[in-house]
Amino acid sequence: MKINIKQRLKEKLYNSSLTSKIRYSFLIVLVPLIVIVFIYFLSTYNMNQTYENMIKSASKAGDFSLDFKKDFDYETYLLIVGNKDMEESQLDEFLASANVVVDDLLDVSESSDNKERLESAKKYLNNLATYKNRIEENLIEGNKYEDNILIWENDVQIVTALLRETIFQYIYYEIRDIEQTRENYQVFYNRVMSISIIGFMVIFIILIFISIYIPKTISRPIQELCDVTDKVSKGDLSVRARASSGAEVRVLSDSMNIMIDKINELLTQVKGEQEHLRKAELELLQSQINPHFLYNTLDTIVWLAEGSDQKAVVSMVESLSDFFRTSLNQGKDIISIKEELVHVSSYLKIQQVRYQDILEYEIVVPEELNDYTIPKITIQPLVENALYHGIKNRRRKGMIKITGFKQAEDFVIRVSDNGAGMNEERLSQIRQKISKKTGSDDEIYGLFNVNERIRLKYGDKYGIEVTSIYNEGTDVDIILPLITLEQEKNQPK
Repeated sequence: MKINIKQRLKEKLYNSSLTSKIRYSFLIVLVPLIVIVFIYFLSTYNMNQTYENMIKSASKAGDFSLDFKKDFDYETYLLIVGNKDMEESQLDEFLASANVVVDDLLDVSESSDNKERLESAKKYLNNLATYKNRIEENLIEGNKYEDNILIWENDVQIVTALLRETIFQYIYYEIRDIEQTRENYQVFYNRVMSISIIGFMVIFIILIFISIYIPKTISRPIQELCDVTDKVSKGDLSVRARASSGAEVRVLSDSMNIMIDKINELLTQVKGEQEHLRKAELELLQSQINPHFLYNTLDTIVWLAEGSDQKAVVSMVESLSDFFRTSLNQGKDIISIKEELVHVSSYLKIQQVRYQDILEYEIVVPEELNDYTIPKITIQPLVENALYHGIKNRRRKGMIKITGFKQAEDFVIRVSDNGAGMNEERLSQIRQKISKKTGSDDEIYGLFNVNERIRLKYGDKYGIEVTSIYNEGTDVDIILPLITLEQEKNQPK
């Protein structure tokens, strides 16, 4: 029976709040230490209120910092892509709710440094409101999808990340202040204990019990939380808080575990997105290599081998090797003009063997352009287009010529053919489809793809221009900025 009572008292003490534990100790020494307890109670109550405010603010800031960025970024994206209109958007509610949270934290925060962090958070929220208004103005004006995406990527996501980082810092320093508050309380408590022992030897044993057991139940879970936060701050996200005593500490422990789980989820999501991006880049690279071209080339090599034309076989294999070496190029998207010309030269050598009765080519590009950059596999699709839709349609011997020249602060690579050409109506259709970014026509898909890649990389000023005269031929100009490989490496990503 005595064991059960002792066990119940122990469980009750462990499951009690920090305030209750302290008040139990007060009741034990209330009569002989009425004056000391009164002073002690007031001081401890104020300290405990500060402690609870720190815990509540840290918990509230933890929920805010984890949920706000994901929700706000996603809601902004839905507004930009048109899944929600401005009346349905909850961005104003998110901002209002976040401002209320920050204002509440300002009211309870006692640290001047943390108040400055919260003021920074208010500024970030004001910036987000400004970006939201700018996006809505662009939506009202129309045809500003790319501008809105840039605002979303370069402004909204960065500011929400900064806001989240600020709140994380706030939580860290709030928890550090909790530890400092605990230490201050320990000093104060020990001082009262010393005075009580000297003044009231009668309650010596009781005070020993209080000084050992009660502080232990208070300090141990907080120390465990401090150890967890220290490991998390060092990058170990496998740890979990397991507070078994103290109602407030259990609340903080649960909130901390939720925060760590959500951080893990975000890290997993980012890793998954990076993996998908790499797969997409690989698929794009593979799609650039036309399987029919490969099959036809191999058939030609077999045909030449059967005809015992060893030199032609070696030449074809070398050209094919150079072609694929440049196509892969260790995953680089930007290469030099010299490398790109090697690639297209390999392609033309292979095609000339297959179409030797109708195809001649010439590459006349000044060496001064060799070190300037160009998106990989830019010229070859235009040469392929000239061969299949220009030279072959002419049904007699034709010439494909690649030239280059500087033009003010830019330079031009021109792919010319003397093939079938186009009439004004067809030329107008092609220009319109390229400019409106609707490259669904198989005949212009290569032109469309090259133009889009250049435009996305360097801006709308650059791309391709098509001119043609029916029965005389077609010129396609590739307009690019004068950027060397060294300058490309130093540009911000």
